[in-house]
Amino acid sequence: MTASRKLLCRLEELPEGSSRGFTVDVASGRDEIFVVRKRGRLFGYRNTCPHTGSPLDWVPDQFLNLDGELIQCATHDALFRIEDGYCIAGPCAGKALSPVTIESRNDEIFLIPE
Repeated sequence: MTASRKLLCRLEELPEGSSRGFTVDVASGRDEIFVVRKRGRLFGYRNTCPHTGSPLDWVPDQFLNLDGELIQCATHDALFRIEDGYCIAGPCAGKALSPVTIESRNDEIFLIPE
């Protein structure tokens, strides 16, 4: 395991169909990210809306719309595909969330900093 890998949580702490936010220390300072677990896969993004730079969640760990099929910005109601962060509706349509590299190993979820 490389020294730069950052443990976020255990896999069981991020149930299927849920999301969770994290503040992590990286070489450039602190970074706000979130991870979504969907259909057995993990997707990670910076917690920053491409429209204004505001955080996507108003309530901690609430990054998904009501049916859990899309990521939703709490400020503008912009909707993003979970699989690639691409905005399909809202003021930043056509833009995308900034991805982060996530890895699952031994039932733990890690951030792999750039």
